[in-house]
Amino acid sequence: MSTLEQMYQQVIMDHAREAHGRGLITIDAAGTGESHQLNTTCGDEVTLRVGVDGDTVSAIAWEGHGCSISQASVSVLAELLQGESLATADETIEAFRALMQSKGEHLDEEREDLLGDATAFVGVGKYPARIKCALLGWMALRDALAQARAASSAGAAPEVSEGGQA
Repeated sequence: MSTLEQMYQQVIMDHAREAHGRGLITIDAAGTGESHQLNTTCGDEVTLRVGVDGDTVSAIAWEGHGCSISQASVSVLAELLQGESLATADETIEAFRALMQSKGEHLDEEREDLLGDATAFVGVGKYPARIKCALLGWMALRDALAQARAASSAGAAPEVSEGGQA
């Protein structure tokens, strides 16, 4: 295993052990959304709440269980995107999806810079069964953000979405 692969493995294990954003807290924001996603292939699941104030992801909180890849991935996204603009969140979600579809190849420097620690999941793209694990939290975030945007513009309470496979 190369030094870079060891570093990536360490990032994933650190986030799996010391998860950022874990704990479903009540979020006080102009718009909130919640999504529950389940990977029926392996049983990984996550419930993610997000708050949006104006053009900013003001809060991300989640709870879930599953493999270290699924749990570390949602931890990384929480650390990476809380406090960022909605445009940055959308761009980062798409960059992570591209990383998962890259079959283990690195992305261009600009998208890898955007992904930060999420770049550590590049090797997951070599294993199609594990891609769903890594994407689980990101799909929950995408769904919850859509709800939060709608709630923010309508001034309504969020609906809880029950998602399927990532």
